[in-house]
Amino acid sequence: MSQSSPRWRRRKTDRPAEITAAALAVFAERGFAAARLEDIAARAGLSKAALYLYFETKTDLFRAVAQERARPNLDAIQAMVAETDMPFDAIVPAVLARLATLIERAELRGVIKMVIGESRNFPELAEVWREAVVTPALAILGGIISRAQARGEARPGEARLLAMSLIGPMMMGVLWREIIEPAGGDPIDLQALAAEHARTVLAGMRAQPVERES
Repeated sequence: MSQSSPRWRRRKTDRPAEITAAALAVFAERGFAAARLEDIAARAGLSKAALYLYFETKTDLFRAVAQERARPNLDAIQAMVAETDMPFDAIVPAVLARLATLIERAELRGVIKMVIGESRNFPELAEVWREAVVTPALAILGGIISRAQARGEARPGEARLLAMSLIGPMMMGVLWREIIEPAGGDPIDLQALAAEHARTVLAGMRAQPVERES
């Protein structure tokens, strides 16, 4: 088959996606410091020299993983939020369920653990993750809360801080799955955690009815 064939062109175009998929798996399994570019290249089915044609450093590769493997999931949640007119009591459980589905992926949980565990030695990890994932996630949740506040569905308060209270238990769920369960902790159902947290947090965030003076 000649190199000008459609199959060859499609294969070449697919290479960056194959590399980021391999990098996601290797980062999750070994962490950032122990991950080697040659191992990522081998898992993607190409040489280390060929890998350098796409990514010069591990940081460049991690940035691509964050932007291409994690960020699109948040973009999908953002699109769902923008397209729906669901009330606050309905949109919060729906979004938390989507987030639970996202972090149920073992590779993504492993990368989150890697960022938390290795950012002190590699601060660029935290910077990349903040830009690609944390800031957009908080913006989505903060936007939901601000909209609910404007409608009178949610109590007043700083939307960004309230957003952190929404996402906090889900991050605890990640750490439980990645650290506590392997050490003998009881398994945790992330979907059940999301549903329970939605019920709990909504009880505290709902706007309270104004009592009329008698």
